[in-house]
Amino acid sequence: MPKGICRLSVVAMRANPKSDSELVSELLFGEHYSVLEVKKDMVHIQLHFDNSVGWISKNQHTPISEEYFDQVNLSDYKVCIDLSGTIYFQKKHVHILFGSVLPISTNELFKLEEQVAFNGESKSLAQKREFEFLKEVMKKYLNAPFLSGGKTPFGVDSGGFIQQVFKVCGYKLPRTTEEQMKSGQEVSNLDEMVPGDLVFSGTKGASGYIFLGGDEYAGVYGGEVKKISSTEVGEKELSARRILLKKLVPEQA
Repeated sequence: MPKGICRLSVVAMRANPKSDSELVSELLFGEHYSVLEVKKDMVHIQLHFDNSVGWISKNQHTPISEEYFDQVNLSDYKVCIDLSGTIYFQKKHVHILFGSVLPISTNELFKLEEQVAFNGESKSLAQKREFEFLKEVMKKYLNAPFLSGGKTPFGVDSGGFIQQVFKVCGYKLPRTTEEQMKSGQEVSNLDEMVPGDLVFSGTKGASGYIFLGGDEYAGVYGGEVKKISSTEVGEKELSARRILLKKLVPEQA
């Protein structure tokens, strides 16, 4: 299959091959994908990171070789941890957002033909971090407005919020809360939850929250990302999953 990579700040992924179709997800700078189909001015893609699929505008598609696609897969690239920033790439400045993948690595397999410059904060995409770091990452999304299909601090849904926070911390999660409910390790007893665990309310199309400890959770609630209490999470059909490595979660009180 042909390959591509996002070289714009953010690109809408649509449910159908129409520019005004429902938003199902978004591409951030540096995220790469396979092309499934082309219809007129729209391209059907499958994102490599989480296998999510959607349609993007053909003029926002940047083709890459199979060789470069494999390089991205094998390289431990950096991920942007600034709310927003600018990268100088291929002789132009591009505005990027939190969670963007930077073509900067400590172990390049191929020499990049163009100069890359980025002076903002970043970390290794593969490096797994502890709960305290996750908590700081989560704060980048506080007060972000709800946007169905969104995954940036300027518009995000429940699954996008959880996925992107954990992505920056070095963990791969699916795009939707329904899929995330099957990730990691089950926490069968909610009394045994530790900070960093995920809590889901409902089943299909469930709301998802990150447990912060005590009586605090974070997630999309009331139209924005905020901290809430267990009362607001509710008690109906609750389930929990553990994603963080055991050595990186705080000890229970």
